[in-house]
Amino acid sequence: MAWPVNSPARPTPGLYFVATPIGAARDITLRGLDLLASADVLVAEDTRTLRHLMDIHGVALGGRPLWSYHDHSGEAVRQRVLAALAEGAVVAYASEAGTPLVSDPGFALGRAAIAGGHAVTAAPGPSAALAALIVSGLPSDRFLFAGFPPSAAQARRTWLGELAQERATLIFYESPNRVGEMLRDCAQCFGGTRQAAVCRELTKKFEETVRGTLQDLADAFAGRSVKGEIVVLVGGAGEARADEAEVRAALARALEGMKVKEAAALVADMYGLSRRDIYQMALALGRPGGN
Repeated sequence: MAWPVNSPARPTPGLYFVATPIGAARDITLRGLDLLASADVLVAEDTRTLRHLMDIHGVALGGRPLWSYHDHSGEAVRQRVLAALAEGAVVAYASEAGTPLVSDPGFALGRAAIAGGHAVTAAPGPSAALAALIVSGLPSDRFLFAGFPPSAAQARRTWLGELAQERATLIFYESPNRVGEMLRDCAQCFGGTRQAAVCRELTKKFEETVRGTLQDLADAFAGRSVKGEIVVLVGGAGEARADEAEVRAALARALEGMKVKEAAALVADMYGLSRRDIYQMALALGRPGGN
């Protein structure tokens, strides 16, 4: 098939990942609009969202194909995209909001295009993770985007415990339905005195950023009804090691809802201590319910 030339400035054939606004429609870049206007094929995580964005900016779809690409359609649409690329098409992919491939199904599409020898290019722009980092007030010289925590409580605590000694600022996405529980677990796994921030609805009408210690935030969001897109940021682990009283207190809190072995592993990772030593401490402390 001979793909049409839609613009005098038609891009080089290949796959273009276009960042789209996380809220304010005017945050899209001029280059992003050019790509949406000139691509032969448009691919979107949510076609309705992309159509609305294009309508706002006066970008006509015309007769061009617009394919829906998400977790359930991925394999079939990937093959269609690869076939179009093989024929010399310019393909623009847009996630529902923000930068493609960041907690986004487009990752597999990018890998497949690279494996097929096709050009893959980023048209950078809005990112909820980076926008939240900017307004959080937390150190930005080193940061780790950790994505969504596990939804199950025990798995989430174990997962957070593995990050307890990370020195970089931690960035998480979380469901508004679970943010209170997640903050409670963060306070338990990282210690309640760590500085943190919760960013909600960034760049939107009801944008909100709440800053404080993890314990303050856990208390503030306990039982609170929350709506919108959520980013949670936690300051990295410091140089200082906790004294024995602090470790014992953290272990006592962990033992309230965990088995001895699990609580010992969590607290040991949290403070960078020997799991064997903390396990012995946990046995000495004891708790109702056995080990």
